[in-house]
Amino acid sequence: MAKSLIIVESPAKTRTLRNFLGSGYDIEASMGHVRDLPKSKLGVDVENSFEPQYIPIPERREVIKKLKAAAKKADTVYLASDPDREGEAIAWHLKETLGLDNAKRIRFNEITASAVKEALEDANEINNGLVNAQQARRVLDRLVGYKLSPLLWRKIKRNLSAGRVQSVAVRLICDRERDILAFVPVEYWSITALLTPTDKEHLFSAKLVSRDGEKLEIHNQQEADDLLKALEGARYVVKNVKKSQKRRNPAAPFITSTLQQEASRKLGFSARRTMTIAQQLYEGIELAAEGHVGLITYMRTDSTRVSKEAQDEARSYIQEQYGAEYMPDKPRQIKRKGSQDAHEAVRPTSVYRNPDKVKASLSSDQFRLYRLIWQRFLASQMSTAIFDVVSVDIAAKDMIFRATGSTVKFQGFMKVYTEGKDDSAVVADEEQPPLPELSVDQVLDLRGITPDQHFTEPPPRFTEATLVRALEEKGIGRPSTYAAIISTIQDRKYVELLEKKFRPTELGFIVTDQLVKHFPDILSVEFTAGVEDKLDTVGEGKLDWVELLSDFYGPFEKDLEAAQENMERVKIEPKESDVVCPNCGKKMLVREGRFGEFLGCAGYPECKTAMPLTKPLDVKCPTCGEGDLVEKKSRKGKVFYGCNRYPDCGFVSWDKPTSKRCPQCNGLLGERRFRGKLTGYRCTNSECDYQSTRGKAQESEAEEPKKEEQPEE
Repeated sequence: MAKSLIIVESPAKTRTLRNFLGSGYDIEASMGHVRDLPKSKLGVDVENSFEPQYIPIPERREVIKKLKAAAKKADTVYLASDPDREGEAIAWHLKETLGLDNAKRIRFNEITASAVKEALEDANEINNGLVNAQQARRVLDRLVGYKLSPLLWRKIKRNLSAGRVQSVAVRLICDRERDILAFVPVEYWSITALLTPTDKEHLFSAKLVSRDGEKLEIHNQQEADDLLKALEGARYVVKNVKKSQKRRNPAAPFITSTLQQEASRKLGFSARRTMTIAQQLYEGIELAAEGHVGLITYMRTDSTRVSKEAQDEARSYIQEQYGAEYMPDKPRQIKRKGSQDAHEAVRPTSVYRNPDKVKASLSSDQFRLYRLIWQRFLASQMSTAIFDVVSVDIAAKDMIFRATGSTVKFQGFMKVYTEGKDDSAVVADEEQPPLPELSVDQVLDLRGITPDQHFTEPPPRFTEATLVRALEEKGIGRPSTYAAIISTIQDRKYVELLEKKFRPTELGFIVTDQLVKHFPDILSVEFTAGVEDKLDTVGEGKLDWVELLSDFYGPFEKDLEAAQENMERVKIEPKESDVVCPNCGKKMLVREGRFGEFLGCAGYPECKTAMPLTKPLDVKCPTCGEGDLVEKKSRKGKVFYGCNRYPDCGFVSWDKPTSKRCPQCNGLLGERRFRGKLTGYRCTNSECDYQSTRGKAQESEAEEPKKEEQPEE
């Protein structure tokens, strides 16, 4: 009897589906996209309605062959790629590539038995609006990338890239840096009194806020000294006590962008790391008691909506674990303006899978991210937190000092989780330490009074969290692309992440300035956000995708022709290093070659000495014990590791050495990686055969990672 075939995107999903669908279905993985535009040429017919010239992705040939064979044997084929714009396009490409005339499209927001069975019952057609939106986005990125990048190679240097979204992201960082450089700090002072009731030692701070009923601004030390002199011998008397209650509601459950921001703040994860781990949690983890289970809902969403079933389950859990007072009278449904609402928020598939219960089955990163998602969702369905806030005005001669304190009256959702902050210096009234019990006309003892000098500060540099927030708030790109964008702008050396904050490089400034000058529309925040809105309109079937491309390409082509004539050539001088040329004694310069950066003698062409650019590992050489291990690149650009005392010491390793020691020979263990993922460790001693793997993590290392969304060129 013929079986039905379900085609998903990744092998991890196949294991999860097989866990509860049984033997009536064959389940295969497409490994993401199976077709794309060719890499060797533009692949878009700009003269013929911007028709894309798709070809099978070379690495997918065997996958396509396997899928065709499986489809021939199936009575029904279900296309179960992810439930978003990119997933819809993958389903369409599968249908076209495999010649599936009667394939059915199914979408599920979570990989659970109930969600998948419901999707099978509601199987329907591919959404052509979403497919066209994805095609428009793909072609736009190809036109910008393949037209602008060669221009940058000719005018500035090789191996540069430009992108419809990435270039605007770099511009935001450059503009912020210029604001910082142009910032002129302004001096101001504050005066703080340390006080206590006379009958009970309970120290608290109060700030000077007014004089003769006028708000005080202290501009310099002289003004501060004059005020301190005027306060000599003053009695400090409570003039007014104001008591109030403040209520704080929980944050909404995660969407893609807020998940990336909070994981950056609380866990120190990059956006890419967050999305990779979330993908694993969504596709399924092998649990000892349940088998392969999807732990969270789909992680690419801009909706905070939560299903009634998930709300009911959360309310039951809250009542059981915390009591009825921690559960609001009505379920919380936190709506977000402008969201597509096609999916739910990011949440656990079952709140009863407490993080501690599944911890043994998860890696450290998986556990930490799952716990964050679980806590945020559960807190979002809990009661409001209540604070008792006290504000006290204290008179001293003709001046007023003010103190604010608070106590938690009812924890509510804070028993489980509180949201992180980008600015740790901002303290809300309800977060101030409690004050002693005070009454009007009560006399206070002064224990000290302190003047403090301050300066206004420039706007802060972007962190990963604040950059993601800025991109989302300005409507630039989509949260599913932020991880790739942030990686790309660092890989291209347009920006550096120093002390967890982005700084533009000289190259970033140069490229941005040239693009802003010659392509003002493409580098405009408003223009880029407008394109995203139009892509959404295409997805809704209200705008023709070819019309969108035509409106864009006409002005873009004119700007491109003008830039080819008018963009000035920019020569980037190589930077001096601390390394001295071993042959002539001159400084070695960091130069750019075909395979990346290398060190070349400043005396070139008279002295042609060149050597790899090394990066220190902070690990001592296991062979000589004197040198430090450094990262190097071969002539063909392949990374390897060696001793900085070469040629006196010949230690080399393809595996990245760590400080871990081999249990057999006590040599250094090197990291073994597959497509960037850590798979285990191997001894760097060539005479020792010790190696280890990371257990269950090893299962997925041979899988091709799912393409989140085809990146900009």
